[in-house]
Amino acid sequence: MQETDVIRSLAALAQDVRLRAFRALVVAGPDGLTPSALCEQLGVAPNALSFHLKELTHAQLVTQERQGRNLIYRAAFERMNDLLGYLTRNCCQGQPCAATDAASCVC
Repeated sequence: MQETDVIRSLAALAQDVRLRAFRALVVAGPDGLTPSALCEQLGVAPNALSFHLKELTHAQLVTQERQGRNLIYRAAFERMNDLLGYLTRNCCQGQPCAATDAASCVC
């Protein structure tokens, strides 16, 4: 992962609605959620959510797929794990660390 990708991802997550939407998609797992389900869950207006989902998609943290008349949004777990790996690479200066592998998600 390049530094510019990390900055784009972190910038996308540095807003409360986008962070909550991303976390909701992570919890939903590979099935993802429709925009209407996200709106209901987050209490956000559809037009506002659309803007935030576009930002998350641009940062490649979220994918979008059309299924019939519905759009399904999913967290991009590989991208999320790449971001976490970038942030934690070389932690503790090579010494044993208290961190566990729990940060890595295999969905």
